[in-house]
Amino acid sequence: MSGPQESGVFTALRTQLQEAATEFAGGPDALEGILLGLVDDVDRAVREPLEIFPVCHHSPASALAMARRLREKQPKVVYLELCEDMAPLLSELRNCRLPVAVQAFAGEIDGFPQEWAPLSVVAPITEASAEYQAIAYALDTPGVELVLVDRSSDHVYQWDRADTGDTRDTGGASAEQDTPRAEEAALHGEAVGVEIGDLRPRFAELEEHLLRHGKVRHWSEWWHQYVEVPLGDSDHDTYRQVMFLIGSLFRRLAPGDGDRVRVDEDRERYMWTRMREHLAATDAAPEDCLYVCGAFHAASRVEEFGVHGRSGAFTISPRTATTWQYGLIPSSHAAIETQFGLAAGSVSIAAAQWQKSLQRTKVRPYRLEGQAGARKSRAKKALPAAASAAEAPATDRLSGFLHQSPVLDGLDEAELLGWSVDIVRAARRNGYLASTADAIAVFETSILLAGMRDRAKPTPYDFQDAAVTCIEKDRVPGRRDVRRLVEIMMGGDRIGQVGYEALPPLARDVYDRLEPLGLKLQQRGVQRALLDIAGRPELEACSDVLWMLRRLMPQGAARPIMGERRLGERSIQESWDLALGTHQRALIELGYEGVSLEQVLEQRLRREAYGPRATTAGVLAAVEDTLLYLRSGRLADELGTHALKVLAAERSVDGAPEVLHRARALLAYYRTSRPTLPAWIESFVKTGYAHYCTLLPTAFRDEDATVGQVAAMLGFLFSMESLALSLGCDRTQLELAVAQSHPDDPSKTALLWAAQVQLGTLSRAELRARCDALLDNSLVVPAYPRYLSGFVHALEPVPGLADVVVEAVSNAFGRLPDTVLLPWLPLLITTLRKGAADLAPLLIREAGRIFPGRLPALDAWVPPWRTPQEDPFAASRARHATTAPRGAALLAAHPSACDAVAGLLGCEGSRQQHEGLASPGVGLLAAYPAAGDAVAGLLGCDDGWVSASAGTAPTGAVLASRHPATARALDSLLTTP
Repeated sequence: MSGPQESGVFTALRTQLQEAATEFAGGPDALEGILLGLVDDVDRAVREPLEIFPVCHHSPASALAMARRLREKQPKVVYLELCEDMAPLLSELRNCRLPVAVQAFAGEIDGFPQEWAPLSVVAPITEASAEYQAIAYALDTPGVELVLVDRSSDHVYQWDRADTGDTRDTGGASAEQDTPRAEEAALHGEAVGVEIGDLRPRFAELEEHLLRHGKVRHWSEWWHQYVEVPLGDSDHDTYRQVMFLIGSLFRRLAPGDGDRVRVDEDRERYMWTRMREHLAATDAAPEDCLYVCGAFHAASRVEEFGVHGRSGAFTISPRTATTWQYGLIPSSHAAIETQFGLAAGSVSIAAAQWQKSLQRTKVRPYRLEGQAGARKSRAKKALPAAASAAEAPATDRLSGFLHQSPVLDGLDEAELLGWSVDIVRAARRNGYLASTADAIAVFETSILLAGMRDRAKPTPYDFQDAAVTCIEKDRVPGRRDVRRLVEIMMGGDRIGQVGYEALPPLARDVYDRLEPLGLKLQQRGVQRALLDIAGRPELEACSDVLWMLRRLMPQGAARPIMGERRLGERSIQESWDLALGTHQRALIELGYEGVSLEQVLEQRLRREAYGPRATTAGVLAAVEDTLLYLRSGRLADELGTHALKVLAAERSVDGAPEVLHRARALLAYYRTSRPTLPAWIESFVKTGYAHYCTLLPTAFRDEDATVGQVAAMLGFLFSMESLALSLGCDRTQLELAVAQSHPDDPSKTALLWAAQVQLGTLSRAELRARCDALLDNSLVVPAYPRYLSGFVHALEPVPGLADVVVEAVSNAFGRLPDTVLLPWLPLLITTLRKGAADLAPLLIREAGRIFPGRLPALDAWVPPWRTPQEDPFAASRARHATTAPRGAALLAAHPSACDAVAGLLGCEGSRQQHEGLASPGVGLLAAYPAAGDAVAGLLGCDDGWVSASAGTAPTGAVLASRHPATARALDSLLTTP
């Protein structure tokens, strides 16, 4: 949409472009419309009463022009393209070291899909940016009002994500990122970036054309060469018209992305609506105002454009019920480059260019009072009440700029030579074999590359390419390549820091509670903290804070070197590596969730336990963390009760190993720390016993259930069996579950045999016989490693089978020939390593106990399972068969003792004397034969009464002679191992 009337300022330029279009296109066509449309956009923006100041994101030329214009115009109102709800935070920038980012954060959302959470919007600010110059001027100059006019953070997600539903777009392609994303490049996390001055072609063919004809590698280099350098020393009118032209060009040649165009136009309508509302409310004159926005939006063609644009047609949608929290987070050059798709090192080079421009032009930039590194300045005077003199009317500066030949800067040999020497010095420190010859080569190659690219003076990008070519050669000896070394030499990746006063209450509380450590925790880098808790008991509170930080913050923020925290244990000395300054963003975002670490941790534990994807193992982990970090029995009992409900609702055994591990740990903790077990842990054991008994037959047949998971179920059942039975569970349920299990997998079959041995339905002799049968069957031998895997996993529920497993492995190595053994030996090793790595130590200890400790003894060593088994009761039976029991001789030798015992037992009568080796039991059997027959009936013996010579053998001998079947039954019971 063109303006209502065309001024005569650009008449000559219009005529020239029209003639050029006619000549090159052979007549009026679309090209003429585009070229004349560009001039119309520039003319319209220049004639706007409210001065529009177009900028490019983090451009030193824009910042320099902004500083000049602010000192010249001294506007009373500054309208800034930034989310309007971020305004209260801008005053806190003086407590920070730039670069930092203004952040809007929403952890709990209402009005957006839950899978989008958490929502985060950031607006990075660097010193070499026009927006910072405007903010510093407005905040430190009395009588100046700063008004943010862009859409709110809530509208960012309403408009940008309404159609795609994608919340992980980080604002721009990262094709130019040719270095791995480092830790500093992730300071913004997955936040959506808000750019002031998004100025990059959206037409891929146009960008490719510019890069090819400009003889550059990426867009950042093209912008530096053809925009930054020419506009660095230009006057205000020339700067504005050129930026208007570039913004209009990129806008008119943008592809037809309907969603993106709609969002852009809605943002422009939003900003002009807010500015008109403010002008009407304050009666401010448009001539006293300055509108700072991206050049892309400055050349807008919407009907709401300008202070006299259409009003009332655009309706701003209401915000959702989402509660937004605001703060400042540290940023870095690498984070800005990563988030907005800039070339690696471009922001660092721009910062170096900013400092050089300040020295060359002697422009005094604006800096906030109290800013880290800023020099003290005199007090600002209030703006004069009288209006400034009328400015000269705009003239056509664009034609002259487009016609003039490029100014070729002379070669600064001293600067280039200094760069060459510095990069060689840095390369040698990082392991490169660089020398003076390499410095000369870099110097000459930089000049050569600049000449090939039609440049009289090598740019930092030319120097970077020359350094890579001459120094890096074939490999990178260290962790930094030459390209990264050049970036560091040019200024490095400057990383910002949020000051203590600008931190949320939680972050300040953390620093206050860790103050006894005596460390400067706000500094970046790793610091070692030594805690002698036994000697300084006050450090125990610091230890609690550090353990909570380790639980809540990313890995590396707080890393324990010495000391651990387990249930029922406390360390007396600890050593930590702390990097809270490096992970300041994560600490600040914790402050959005609560006012203390304890509150945030409790909220997270509840979300983990009550979430829709919560598992029994996860809830038990939350219970354990509650006891470890919060020491809250109330919350632990609440979460433990909830674990019962989660366990009852589970229909799979995926988390059985972790459930077993955590249930054992919690049970041991409660048994040692409390006089009685909590009600929830007793209920959990009862519920788990019945639950796993029910799922056991299905798990044995289920192909998705691994042998480790089934072994964990059996481990829970066997290890918790005594407690479960004491609480009222029935062991028959477990016996029936094992009896109903019929696995097909060899490893699960071996596991079932182990469970039968534990229950007593299968003897060890029978288990050994089955293992021998497997080795005798040539068809089963290839699957024997899987049986061994099952036996090894069986050590979890039945650790007493360790000797049987050692025997099974040894028999395989001893009996199988090499032709059979060698092919499945790798399978055996990988199976044991992958599936039973934690159980291997038990197996190794058992093997160490059985096998000889020295090599010479191995030749004469006989395995215990090959040693003939002797009857342990054979000698005793033989002795009793030939001699009288020791009791008969003892009674005869000490009659007084016998009388005393008889008196204690209340026995009346005199002691009878027995001849020879006879036993008193013989007389009892002869006097009461019915009693002998009753005992024989109980033992299942139906043989008749056999006569025996009374008075010549002990009672047992008489029983054995009269009931031989009974004797054989007792003998088999006594000799069973």
